[in-house]
Amino acid sequence: MNTPIPSGTNYQRNWYVIDAADVVLGRLATRAASVLMGKHRPTYTPFLDTGDHVVIVNAEKVRLTGAKEEDKIYRTHSGYPGGLKEVQARKMRQRRPERMLELAIQGMLPKTKLGKQMYRKLNVYAGPKHPHQAQKPQDMAL
Repeated sequence: MNTPIPSGTNYQRNWYVIDAADVVLGRLATRAASVLMGKHRPTYTPFLDTGDHVVIVNAEKVRLTGAKEEDKIYRTHSGYPGGLKEVQARKMRQRRPERMLELAIQGMLPKTKLGKQMYRKLNVYAGPKHPHQAQKPQDMAL
């Protein structure tokens, strides 16, 4: 008996919209990463990108638990000596609120070419509007 393996040519991808208003950051990120990888489908295959597209709206209203608003620090390094930059979650929310969700979800995807391909199917918007109505996205409740 052979196990059927999905092909990339005849694979139908769905679009989902997730409203991040008053949802905990980590719980939202795990659900979105699971959908991007395709783990919610019975045709999940670890070495193929069988996931769906995810659109997240209201990223500026995502919730952080505890004292993470002040204590959580996002770090980047330019590669040069003294090139470390640190930004608190509070300031990150003011400047680029969608980046908080993108970093959380990207950290939960595979660190391979396949993971980068999955990450490209993620669209995050700070406000309640998005330009993907033509794809007829379905609402996803958390």
